[in-house]
Amino acid sequence: MTTLTRADWEQRAQQLKIEGRAFINGEYTQASSAQTFDCLSPVDGRFLAKVASCDLADANLAVENARATFASGVWSALAPAKRKARLIRFAELMRANLEELALLETLDMGKPIGDSSSIDIPGAANAIQWTAEAIDKVYDEVAPTPHDQLGLVTREPVGVVAAIVPWNFPLLMACWKLGPALATGNSVVLKPSEKSPLTAIRIAQLAVEAGIPAGVLNVLPGYGHTVGKALALHMDVDTLVFTGSSRIAKQLMIYAGESNMKRVWLEAGGKSPNIVFADAPDLEAAAQAAASAIAFNQGEVCTAGSRLLVERSIRDQFLPRVVEALKAWKPGNPLDPATTVGALVDTQQMNTVLSYIEAGHQDGATLLTGGKRILEETGGTYVEPTIFDGVTNAMKIAQEEIFGPVLSVITFDSAEEAIAIANDTPYGLAAGIWTADISKAHKTARAVRAGSVWVNQYDGGDMTAPFGGFKQSGNGRDKSLHALEKYTELKATWVKL
Repeated sequence: MTTLTRADWEQRAQQLKIEGRAFINGEYTQASSAQTFDCLSPVDGRFLAKVASCDLADANLAVENARATFASGVWSALAPAKRKARLIRFAELMRANLEELALLETLDMGKPIGDSSSIDIPGAANAIQWTAEAIDKVYDEVAPTPHDQLGLVTREPVGVVAAIVPWNFPLLMACWKLGPALATGNSVVLKPSEKSPLTAIRIAQLAVEAGIPAGVLNVLPGYGHTVGKALALHMDVDTLVFTGSSRIAKQLMIYAGESNMKRVWLEAGGKSPNIVFADAPDLEAAAQAAASAIAFNQGEVCTAGSRLLVERSIRDQFLPRVVEALKAWKPGNPLDPATTVGALVDTQQMNTVLSYIEAGHQDGATLLTGGKRILEETGGTYVEPTIFDGVTNAMKIAQEEIFGPVLSVITFDSAEEAIAIANDTPYGLAAGIWTADISKAHKTARAVRAGSVWVNQYDGGDMTAPFGGFKQSGNGRDKSLHALEKYTELKATWVKL
């Protein structure tokens, strides 16, 4: 854990040398068109770097190199134990460069440096190492066959994987995909979000230093409608994995169908209910969790507990606790280790969040706290954590993913009503349940259509548990051994004896 001060981080930011080029076949390179875009920090609007704006030509080159590398067997045919050793070295190099990577993440995306250095970068390295350590401990199968037959069930790498990752946890989300994709022997073309590409670009060089062959990991910064679309339509990409909005996820499925029927695995949006029953064992703990569930990472979290469902009989005693708990989540300079809420990723996202706050007013919800842009004089993009009471589940702020620190409070009178409200959304990513009744907890968890359900906590779990959603929150799972399935093909081989 770093003990650096804000002044220390500011000094390091001034000295930071930022790489903005693409990484193809083991080398940094400009986009084929030589086009770039300016990467600006949401912290204060400062210029960070000119970043390569890749397009179709770069996608073709990267996929061609990834395919050739895969076919050569230098990685795909390497013994699992040897792949494991190099991936563990990759994770170690990420840890060795923790301060640089954390600083890049904070400057690029706006999250607090305390989170980047203690959560994002360590979590990304752990995701690589955990999957690496698992890969030579996963066995294939022998089918129950007649005595004169041998049936083998094996998994093989799919080939070339295109990974399109979001801007809210840039390196962590990338490594949730890179870990299993690389561990199973694939070659990867990674497209980070144009809003936060810097850590993905940086770790490409660390991968080569770790002994991962050139061409196995390629990084193409650029826009979704250019290089992202090119990868999704590419006839030689075998699997496409994506984390982002449901709108883009649907478009990627269309592109896959229009091209080569590539496998598509999607983790999309959420509008997660956090249900607090009257018999919750600790209302103060529930209030603290409700505040962090909407304010952590500026609310730019797909699993954010953005709908707080409160049983009517405790509403008047519980909501003041939540308002009080939210006071600890105050936006400030992300380079200050004491800051708990940073800047929204860019002006566009800030304006989107502010438009939803205005929609809450127009629809008749009652503002309890927050609701304004602040620290405008810094040049950064900061919005106060916000709570609306008197929300109905039909309101825009209760149905649409805001991706900002805006909490909608909805009251209910029975478990059946709470479940109905919880499920009344296109999404099904996560849910929280607070109750001292173990039967109620289990029954509610079973009834809520969500990929992750947390009881008497919010946002639990680690690398051992799968992560993903139901309904329009997507398909497939990141984390756990189940993630390996997305990056392998299942083969049946029958041998007559």
